[in-house]
Amino acid sequence: MKIRGLILAAAAVFAFGTAAPAQQTETIRLTIGSSHPPVIPWVLAMRNTVVQKTNKALEAKGSKYRIEWNEAYGGVLYNFENTIEAIEQGIADFGWVGTLWEPAKMPLQNIMFATPFVTDDPKISAKVMDELMAKNKHFQKEWEDQNAIYFAATVSDSYQLFTKFPVKSLADLKGKKILAAGAVGAWAEGLGATAVNAGIPNFYNMLQTGVGDGVILIPSGAVPIKLHEVAPHVTTVNLGAVAFGAFAANKKKWESLPQEVRDTMLPIAKEYAAENINIVQTREKAGVERMGKDGAKLATLPADERKRWADAMPNLAKTWVDAADKRGQPGKQIMEEYMAAMRAAGAKPARDWDKGL
Repeated sequence: MKIRGLILAAAAVFAFGTAAPAQQTETIRLTIGSSHPPVIPWVLAMRNTVVQKTNKALEAKGSKYRIEWNEAYGGVLYNFENTIEAIEQGIADFGWVGTLWEPAKMPLQNIMFATPFVTDDPKISAKVMDELMAKNKHFQKEWEDQNAIYFAATVSDSYQLFTKFPVKSLADLKGKKILAAGAVGAWAEGLGATAVNAGIPNFYNMLQTGVGDGVILIPSGAVPIKLHEVAPHVTTVNLGAVAFGAFAANKKKWESLPQEVRDTMLPIAKEYAAENINIVQTREKAGVERMGKDGAKLATLPADERKRWADAMPNLAKTWVDAADKRGQPGKQIMEEYMAAMRAAGAKPARDWDKGL
């Protein structure tokens, strides 16, 4: 009887021990990438949100799934000219897309480059871009056509002026060579200045060697390259905080993920914009303070001169609208909806770009 009792007890332990085994986790391997390194705000924001939070959220939900992230930043897989192609082709499953380099494939995403002096608040810019993406089928189609899922906008701090000379009025810019990247060069038109197309890595040497006299750039981009060493006059102009990209995913890969994984990841992915803004604003403030401590001459362009600058520009918005119309898109309607959304969000444009279209 004693032996029989021990056998029954052992059987009971075995039964209870195997009835509810510990849940086995299932690993999903995903690649997240960028053309830029993680010290850059819009890349660091991906790591701080989706990479660092997804598995914690899955675990908290009791999910069996876990993500194994392959982080491929700094151009390891592709360069800045191929960010949307990398997502489209699945070279990266998730990643940062620089729409500012895609004027042909994603022209609507660059609407803010055609409307400077609208807002210097990146929160407003991000809010409006996300609204356009949610409500406007033409904005959505640009991502759908690239086999991509849009999560949240990447926005910059406000563009300012870095020069070798003091700027108290627009007259000080006449005859000067102003360096700027891509579409930003148009912002120097109408001032009697000459815009010179260049990229951030080349700005310092071009100023140092006399190829340029000044630069239109965001402080968060100017500080790391120590631009104030060769352009010590930093003038706050607030040409605008613009949306220039987004955090996105390959559509096929996203739709292949288990529903509970997507449900967990989506709100985290949408946190990206707020995290990017937090990093940008923190660095902008610290960067300007650092430049001042290093001896840079900080100044603010008078309000009336800023208004004169905005009015002196060619009608960039009409050029943008006309190009959209030629593509079969309702350019005027989109521009009017965009400007209305900006004002509703709290923007106070120095120029009403929706007028005179």
